[in-house]
Amino acid sequence: MKRPSQPGRGQPAGPTQRQLRAGELVRHALAEILREEKLADSTLQGVSVTITEVRISPDLRHAICFVEPLGGVHASEVVEALGRHTKYLRGRLGRIIDMKFTPDLKFLHDESFNEATRINRLFDDPRVRRDLTPGDGADDDGEA
Repeated sequence: MKRPSQPGRGQPAGPTQRQLRAGELVRHALAEILREEKLADSTLQGVSVTITEVRISPDLRHAICFVEPLGGVHASEVVEALGRHTKYLRGRLGRIIDMKFTPDLKFLHDESFNEATRINRLFDDPRVRRDLTPGDGADDDGEA
């Protein structure tokens, strides 16, 4: 007899605990490498880079690293420079982390900071603020 399909089965809703742990391990190790190592790239000289998140593929072989340079200035150039040094960073990462495979690295700019700023500007708009403040004459239950 065939078992009825259960909702939520089939495709996972999000990353597994294993992926989350591996992502945090890689994030901390990359932050340590970027803090201690001086990469021979003029674009990265004197730039403080924050690794905000690392998303690992289910097989733990690929990592997308979301980065944000301090102040958000020249983000595309910083991401491009990090991309040029992925082989070196992956080699250093392999010596630090204890995983069966060292994941391939891909760097992307973390747009969540820009999105948060955009949403804050929306909340500061007088028309939106008017809609968020309690009404003048009506009670919460709709009675006047």
